[in-house]
Amino acid sequence: MDKKRIRIISLTEYGQRLGQRLQQLLVNSEHWFKPKPFAEKLQHAFSAGDALVFIGATGIIIRTLAPVLDNKYNDPPVLVLDEAGHYVIPLLSGHQGGANHWASEIASFIRAQLIITTAQPYLSPVYTIGMGCARHCSANVLQELILVALQQAALSIEQIHSMNSIDIKADEKGLLNCANALHLPYQTYSKHQLMTVESLLSTKSEYVLNTVGVYGVAESAALFSAQQATQAEAELILCKIKNKQATCAIARSFTMIQK
Repeated sequence: MDKKRIRIISLTEYGQRLGQRLQQLLVNSEHWFKPKPFAEKLQHAFSAGDALVFIGATGIIIRTLAPVLDNKYNDPPVLVLDEAGHYVIPLLSGHQGGANHWASEIASFIRAQLIITTAQPYLSPVYTIGMGCARHCSANVLQELILVALQQAALSIEQIHSMNSIDIKADEKGLLNCANALHLPYQTYSKHQLMTVESLLSTKSEYVLNTVGVYGVAESAALFSAQQATQAEAELILCKIKNKQATCAIARSFTMIQK
């Protein structure tokens, strides 16, 4: 959704707080609190192709947009959230417009329940951890960094699919022991595999490139493993963080769940 303009609309004080929070999370977004003239402004944004996030009653947005609805191939995505932020509902253009996928992302961001009403499959997030470390780094140091990363990403260890690194770390005892302690599969990949996600990295280190052959181990390993797990695109939800001995990043992709 980063390339599409996003209009977040709220009508109450509670909704305004959620709208302000969403604006900080969503790229290229603008928050409208009690916009006037209400119907005219929303209809114009919708007709211009803007994605809409409405915080309030479903009936209000349906009645407002009804005169300008076209079809599922042309209409932009519309989401509805309750003012407490407990539920996220893709209302229009669930598949063709990407509302289902987008709603899943937002639900993950704010830890809300995703409500999918279409009969087609819905999306479930898969989270992967990528690790880089100095030789002989202890499992305790690695685990401490992972716990910090999880806290920053608002995730629990139970939500993590796997821990990952580059293949020259396949025998690294600290990583192996850490993965075992956290009950996570430990996977490693070649530099050629990790190079395929180079364009998705948040930063690129020439030092790391000259040392191991990729611009960044933690981010690359997280991204590549997420793609392998879902066979779909992946993204970083936590860019590389580090201490004196290790680096950690978290990536996410989505898998289709049949209902």
